[in-house]
Amino acid sequence: MPTPIESLIAAGTKVWLDSIDPELVAKNFKIGATGATSNPIIIADLIKTGRFDGMIGQLLAKGHNDHDLAWALTDHLVREAQAVFAPVAQRTKGNDGYVSFELDPLLEDVQAGPPHAQRVASYVELGKKWAQGHTNRMIKVPATPAGLDALEALAAVGITLNVTLIFSTRQYRIAREAIWRGAQKRKSLDGFKSVYSIFVSRVDVWTEKNLPQLSPAAQGLVGLVNAKRIWAENKAFWANKKLPLQQEMIFASTGTKKPNDPADKYVAALAGSDIQTNPPATNDAVQALGKSYASRVAEMPAKAVLDEIDKTVDPQKMEDGLMVEGLAKFADPQKALLKLIGDKRSQLAAAK
Repeated sequence: MPTPIESLIAAGTKVWLDSIDPELVAKNFKIGATGATSNPIIIADLIKTGRFDGMIGQLLAKGHNDHDLAWALTDHLVREAQAVFAPVAQRTKGNDGYVSFELDPLLEDVQAGPPHAQRVASYVELGKKWAQGHTNRMIKVPATPAGLDALEALAAVGITLNVTLIFSTRQYRIAREAIWRGAQKRKSLDGFKSVYSIFVSRVDVWTEKNLPQLSPAAQGLVGLVNAKRIWAENKAFWANKKLPLQQEMIFASTGTKKPNDPADKYVAALAGSDIQTNPPATNDAVQALGKSYASRVAEMPAKAVLDEIDKTVDPQKMEDGLMVEGLAKFADPQKALLKLIGDKRSQLAAAK
């Protein structure tokens, strides 16, 4: 009998891991995960374990400052994960088996970030730098004004992109159109692959706080309705393009935020297509439930619920509110990572 994750995959979902911890990558690869993603919180949590003190010491000995050390360590860990998933990338001819590498979140620091044009130029420069020489690395760019403005140039030079921090149809459409324009400037579309990360549970946290007037039938479903609608639009857009590789949605933020919600609330509801980047704890919880999953990604709530959501939720207000929170969660962890590296530098020096 297949395990729950195996049944989820059989239903049509690609399972990626929201971590690049080498131990968790190996564990989840064995149960069926075929990709992974990185971010500063993941890197910071790994540093806190002490397991990478030796590597950090070597990088310090080479004269790395805190900023360069953060990126050298991230690059190393992403490379390790890429090596695990490389057979998947080879087997699927580039349709799966990727590890996402997030570009510098400090570009979006609302206090100290550079001007817009410089942000755009930096995304293009950094995207080229960190993508060079890699076949199964995705460059992760946020759906901010600067990130969106950088996508066409990045796609045009052949970079595989993961657009993150998407909360609305508006953001998704701008990202998709920019990437498609860029892709059509390539000599060939044979290796063209793009994914669009729509955040799910964060939307439901926002609506519960900001739209308490939603009925019990609708509260907690806005994130799923939003994600499923964008998924359906994405599927329809690419259907007639006759591309060798799929252009997919990533369902991100699939871990539940409310203790009373089933651990597989989002996993089960989005089963059946595209990609889920699940936190390690979510995959563990799904396995422990012992359930079998079938495709439900195309299922929608009752018309009355959809009508209530459409009447109550202002998509632009929702996007604006979530982007304020999202940008803080984007830049602040990078600042915390740099502080952690500085502290680790002092600790290692004191231990000599």
